[in-house]
Amino acid sequence: MAQGKRLRVAVVGTGAIADSHRAAYQAYHDDVDIVAAVDVDEARVAAFCAGTEHARPYRHVGTLLAEQRPDLVSICTPPSLHVEQTKESLESGAWVWCEKPPCRSLAEYDEMTVVERDGGPYAAFVYQQRSGSAAAHFRTLLADGELGRPLVAHCQTTWYRDAAYYAVPWRGRWASEGGGPAMGHGIHQMDLLLHLLGDWAEVRAMTARLVHDVETEDVSTALVRFESGALATVVNSVLSPDEVSRIRIDCERATAELTHLYGYGVKDWRYTPALHIGGEIVERWHRPSADVDSSHAAAFTPILAAYRAGRRPPCSGDDGRRVLELIAALYKSASTGLGVRRGEIGAGDPFYRSMAGTRAEVRA
Repeated sequence: MAQGKRLRVAVVGTGAIADSHRAAYQAYHDDVDIVAAVDVDEARVAAFCAGTEHARPYRHVGTLLAEQRPDLVSICTPPSLHVEQTKESLESGAWVWCEKPPCRSLAEYDEMTVVERDGGPYAAFVYQQRSGSAAAHFRTLLADGELGRPLVAHCQTTWYRDAAYYAVPWRGRWASEGGGPAMGHGIHQMDLLLHLLGDWAEVRAMTARLVHDVETEDVSTALVRFESGALATVVNSVLSPDEVSRIRIDCERATAELTHLYGYGVKDWRYTPALHIGGEIVERWHRPSADVDSSHAAAFTPILAAYRAGRRPPCSGDDGRRVLELIAALYKSASTGLGVRRGEIGAGDPFYRSMAGTRAEVRA
């Protein structure tokens, strides 16, 4: 991006999550200009644009792209629309910042990213839980050997959604949402777990539909082995009245625990030392060099930097695909009763084309 040139962005889909994108861009007022938004709901897109300086409302993505030629497009629509809208935006020359889940399958992910070009445009995905200073601080402590080797972890996204939530027609269906809470809710916390511990190697899982009248699961559990040898349990639920998001990692020298709901800061992390670790070291663990909460605004910082430098951003390419492959393996393991290794789900596998695999209850 030329020095002094503001990034021209457009927002596709102006439902609730679009407000987080607007707030993120407005936090970078000197660098970012929201020029347009599009939605099939005329009143909704008009209200969204009224909250900006001068964004123009549109009803069709193609018209917006042709008339505005944005530098970057936020995709904030349901998952079934992500592939078409991402490809159309990339083909127009715009970078993409797309909400989770990126799409409904590994096949769709590969279809989207094949449109990218070296140096950009690229498609990045909104995994904002890995943003902020606290996660970066943990990774630094781990890399420096302060905490010792990670051994055991727990990743929990136990939230609550009622029948009214699933009354929205596209929710709870394989064809439109792509999966249940593993895809639509736990994907953020699972991405954070992978961001903290690195590549996974194998998963064994179970899913169930215990309460809601939906096609997909409403709860899942998994055991994950990492390439490092560490073991983790993963629980995703929309049946839990006491809502919490939690990651706990037991290392050789300390336990690190993060407890929050939708976002967190340094204050939400707790480090408990092993008995032989001195207090002075522990004080250092609790004092990161910065205190920036996780958020869309924090997640956008490296996206903007990558755009300016013309390099691949984080949460894109293989980095963006890693958690989607874990989820596909979770669903395959739950369906087959077998363990699934990373790299096993290739183009000929039914779970490459759909998280539902070959299950007969899927309705188009």
